[in-house]
Amino acid sequence: MRLAYSTNAYTRMPLATALAAIADLGFAGAEILCDRPHWFAGEVPAAEVERIADLLHERGLKISNLNANTANGYFHPRPPENVFEPALSSADEHYRAWRVRYSIAAIELAARIQAPCVSVTAGRPTPGCDPGAALGYLRESLVEICDAAARHDVLIGVEYEPGLLIERAAELAALIEEVGSPQLGANWDIGHSFLDGESPEAAAQLLAGRIWNVHVEDIKARKHFHLVPGDGDLPFERYFNALRAQQYSGFLTVELYTYPEQPDAVGRRSLEYLQGLLG
Repeated sequence: MRLAYSTNAYTRMPLATALAAIADLGFAGAEILCDRPHWFAGEVPAAEVERIADLLHERGLKISNLNANTANGYFHPRPPENVFEPALSSADEHYRAWRVRYSIAAIELAARIQAPCVSVTAGRPTPGCDPGAALGYLRESLVEICDAAARHDVLIGVEYEPGLLIERAAELAALIEEVGSPQLGANWDIGHSFLDGESPEAAAQLLAGRIWNVHVEDIKARKHFHLVPGDGDLPFERYFNALRAQQYSGFLTVELYTYPEQPDAVGRRSLEYLQGLLG
């Protein structure tokens, strides 16, 4: 398993600067945020894609994932925190169609930059829309997205999270089976899994062979705040052993959007701690 760092830690600087910083820290890979201020899918010029591809090649940096979990740049002004709208499960047909188009634009970016996968979320349950109906909308959205992903040879990882429509591994495993596409799997955030109280071993087994990327952060006192690995209560060795048992050999992507003023410092500490665990 290799270590990557998400550019959502560097939202106060341009993407190229963020990627250069991640390479300087010594990470093997980077995840690109598909939201402002980095790549807002559908609005990225071809010249920018080529410039970033050249930078990645020069620095020997691989892409672990394109993170299209949020699209806060849709709103003007931008919301002060992630709202996960427009959602793939929204009862609003306009919102839903826009998010499908946005996700497909992210897939096209992934293909051009040779990223293996794109992550998305289900969105939150909303007033006036029964969760069962919302799941139906989500399935329809994912069928269309997975068809596009198959055409471009890109994988789609759904990230589950407490408070979202898909909250736990069992729900995601059921969704994967219902959609029935080999492109669909998990962007497994082990902090979210820990918050849900799942067994690492059971969750990894449920998602066996369908984990495309892993988000890594620490959690303390069951509060959903992404901490530097080693600063909280997360049993990393259990999660890593569970991944090894499923023969996962992809990226562990550090996700620390919670420290926008010190991305280098927390990235460096994360890398040192995780390297110590991985050996």
